[in-house]
Amino acid sequence: MSPFPAGRMAIRLLAWLGLLLAALPAFAQSTDDLLPVTEAYKLSADASTPGMLKLHWTIAPDYYLYRGRMKFKGGDGVTLGEAQLPDGEKHHDEYLGDVETYHHSVDASTPYTVVAGTTRVKLSVQYQGCHEVDPKICYPPHTEQIDLPLQASGTTAAAGNALGAALSQLGGNKSSTATAIDTAPLPADQAFRFEALAQNPHQLLLRWTMPKGYYLYRDQTTLKLKDATGLSLKPVWPAGTAHHDAHYGDVTVFFDQVELPVMVEGSLGDRKQLSLEASFQGCQDGGLCYPLMTRAVNIDLGTNVASAGQTIETAPELPPADASRGPLQISLIAALLLALGGGLILNLMPCVLPVLSIKAVSVLESGESRTTARHHALFYTAGVLCSFAALGLGILALRTAGHALGWGSQLQQPLLVGALACVMLAVGLSMSGVVQFGASLGNTGAGLAARSGPAGDFFTGVLAVVVASPCTAPFMGSALAYAFAAPILAALLVFLALGIGLALPFLLIGFVPALARLLPRPGRWMETLKQVLAFPMYLTTAWLVWVLANQRGADAVGLVLVAMVLLAMTLWWFERSRSRGALSRVAVAVLAVATLVPMYLLAHVPPASSVAAAEEGVVPYSVGKLAELRAADTPVFVDMTADWCVTCKANEHTVLNTQAFRDLLRRTGSVYMKGDWTDVNPAISAFLQQYHSPGVPLYVVFPKNGGPGRQLSTVLTPSMVDQALTEAAR
Repeated sequence: MSPFPAGRMAIRLLAWLGLLLAALPAFAQSTDDLLPVTEAYKLSADASTPGMLKLHWTIAPDYYLYRGRMKFKGGDGVTLGEAQLPDGEKHHDEYLGDVETYHHSVDASTPYTVVAGTTRVKLSVQYQGCHEVDPKICYPPHTEQIDLPLQASGTTAAAGNALGAALSQLGGNKSSTATAIDTAPLPADQAFRFEALAQNPHQLLLRWTMPKGYYLYRDQTTLKLKDATGLSLKPVWPAGTAHHDAHYGDVTVFFDQVELPVMVEGSLGDRKQLSLEASFQGCQDGGLCYPLMTRAVNIDLGTNVASAGQTIETAPELPPADASRGPLQISLIAALLLALGGGLILNLMPCVLPVLSIKAVSVLESGESRTTARHHALFYTAGVLCSFAALGLGILALRTAGHALGWGSQLQQPLLVGALACVMLAVGLSMSGVVQFGASLGNTGAGLAARSGPAGDFFTGVLAVVVASPCTAPFMGSALAYAFAAPILAALLVFLALGIGLALPFLLIGFVPALARLLPRPGRWMETLKQVLAFPMYLTTAWLVWVLANQRGADAVGLVLVAMVLLAMTLWWFERSRSRGALSRVAVAVLAVATLVPMYLLAHVPPASSVAAAEEGVVPYSVGKLAELRAADTPVFVDMTADWCVTCKANEHTVLNTQAFRDLLRRTGSVYMKGDWTDVNPAISAFLQQYHSPGVPLYVVFPKNGGPGRQLSTVLTPSMVDQALTEAAR
């Protein structure tokens, strides 16, 4: 057995003996002037504030209390939180060492919760103090029993009003800022409403709903299954709000409402129900912090209903999907043909055109040399295929591990968006003639994409795939949905077919002489063309900065702009240093390292704490709101989009942001609901998974009769939307 517990007991015993020895001389002297302990330390208590007990000691002259000797214990039906005590006067005690003491008076408070039906607050308070002049004496620890009635304002009346206020918050998804409130704290089961359901046997959805001014700690939440050997839970937390907390320091919290998808890993067998236990903690902003709360819930895996104790309510289930749109309803051959066609059309999408300008210049510069043209085509195709294979395998591996990723979701990472913006700027500067990349800078992405030869061709193909990911061309959606649900080998073939489609125009130019002869002959005009084609690169850079602004706000934009200025300075000095000595090359290295500093800071910029106001006539997506609309027999047009999704923006410009669409909504009595997947959002990821969508855009129309949702094409037309909403309103 470890000697440390015994050692601590010995130290504690010696301290007590010291206090006793300190008291003995006093007993030998006259004690007529010493006060009884309850008069030396007059304790009063106040429970008029619901959820908070206030204590006050009036300390007689020449007496003091030890801060560290105060203890509080709740009675029947009363649970106490952490006591809040002021700092005391620092003092070195002969027997207890460095301590803090109180003179004259001291106020303390402790939060509390009570079980239903409790009418009185009962607790025990222990304290200890000393008389500091002759006769010096230290009283033994003294315990007083507190028994106070709960005020009417803190029980029935206030609870009824608070419950109404809490219920008025339910179903809302409004953002809240972390501002203090002056209202009395609510009972725990009203301040933190917990709900659970099974979206499918292997995915649960948990939801906490808090009134305005309350928040939930992310890292104080634990989940576990009871009597479920072989099963484990993997929560996928959404981005929360950065908050400085007096108890835990810098933490991540959630205001208003948070929906938490939870993956169930392991074999369920014939299990029809799961027993989940959730422990969590939260606070009233600027008020009390509640003790750890535990709620138990039984989740029916067959009917999507959560049943449990008195504090658990059933959350609305996700709307049913149209089973006929399953991802494996098409054959592998059909998926490959769709992927090939989608990849070919991808060349015409605005996200890919800027990068293709680089390759167009290199093809034109190759002139009539068939060998050079074939080399361009082969190495470009190799870069495209390798990138598609790596991207496909990475997405499939992460999704198999339970991560909700999809096509283009890598652009949910602000650091990648910022880095890609810098690469586009560097390529544009190269095409403008500011810098000519040579072998010494060949390891950088921009240099490899801009230089000639096999390396330049290969990495131009890589860059084309990176910038193609925000786009979804016609036929791509069905092919990618198939790939995300098919076996690994079949999925890999679909991704490679996409790559072949993207590279096909340059393959044809390289290997079909008749097509190559249609190209104009090289000449001095090529330099002007190259400089003109730099401007699409700058526009792409501006678009990526705009995406970053929507993800992380003005601070992130400022950092990436500083990085761009430093990058431009690095490239400018790199070009000037060609004919200079080693010192100039060192300066280039220093500037290059300086460019990385704002990018490092960018990676640590938290998400914006508040959400921008909703667009007029647009309802933000939430599971509960969609279920509410469907229960009211309202047709709903659900639009899952993202700021980095070029196809989404094209559809909005041509169809969804038009007066004709708004008139159609009024005529059919439909609601336009939009989900923003620009940043990570597990609730939207779960919706995409339900409809086997590899990413955004996803458009689903729900009819008024409660039937399954109808999934539309990724590229919308006015007639398609008109027909879908007209049928949904019948």
